[in-house]
Amino acid sequence: MSRSKPIAVVSGVAVAAVLLGVVSYTATKPASPGAAGSSSVAEVSADPSAGVYAELEAYARRDASDKLALGRADAPVVLIEYADFKCGYCGKFARDTEPVLIEKYVDNGTLRIEWRNFPIFGEESEAVARASWAAGQQGRFWEFHKAAYAEGAKEKGFGKDRIAALAKEAGVPDAARFAKDSEGAAARAAVSADQEQGYSLGATSTPSFLINGRPIAGAQPLETFTETIEAAAKAAKSAKAPKAPKPSESAEPSDGAAKPGPDAAR
Repeated sequence: MSRSKPIAVVSGVAVAAVLLGVVSYTATKPASPGAAGSSSVAEVSADPSAGVYAELEAYARRDASDKLALGRADAPVVLIEYADFKCGYCGKFARDTEPVLIEKYVDNGTLRIEWRNFPIFGEESEAVARASWAAGQQGRFWEFHKAAYAEGAKEKGFGKDRIAALAKEAGVPDAARFAKDSEGAAARAAVSADQEQGYSLGATSTPSFLINGRPIAGAQPLETFTETIEAAAKAAKSAKAPKAPKPSESAEPSDGAAKPGPDAAR
């Protein structure tokens, strides 16, 4: 995590570090016999504020120039995804769930998706993470993301030639710049910063998510994400709604007398 983060956020990391570990079990444990749906969906439906940690909301960058993000910087809901391109469940989320969320919530301005490279499967994971960042510098991150998460893509590995092929498939215009950027210090620093943030949250597996301060672990069913996003949007709307004035600030005199006019004190 960046050292420029507010002290209040840094002090909350000690608590935040255990959250994804706890949620990882809660979100993926088998449902009890006879239970309908996952426990995480039930929790979101019952109380929009349950499981939301204010200190985690500050991890959203909301940087309009972020090339690894989709959606309006001022969207009421931000989904942060910590993922690895070699992770099969991350690929499942990218293919099956994310496109629905984009069409339903990103396109109408409700949701912003911010990507965090969280490579945990060795050198190839690190290499493709840097490559995705490099593709982003030429405005092709999400195209690269789609190509790298295509069905069967991870089985082909992410060696140097394969990464170059993915960049070509993604339409990265300058191959020489892409190759240089992928191995550059800026790419390494960007990936390292994302990793540091994920580890500080206690993330030990991929994919892991934060949605307006609510941790979600694993490629959960679509309903988990839609209900969480809608609850977060509702909470954000309520927080911005103007408060009704107190009776003492808006009530007319109760004795039926007319208000004193401007000349009353004369």
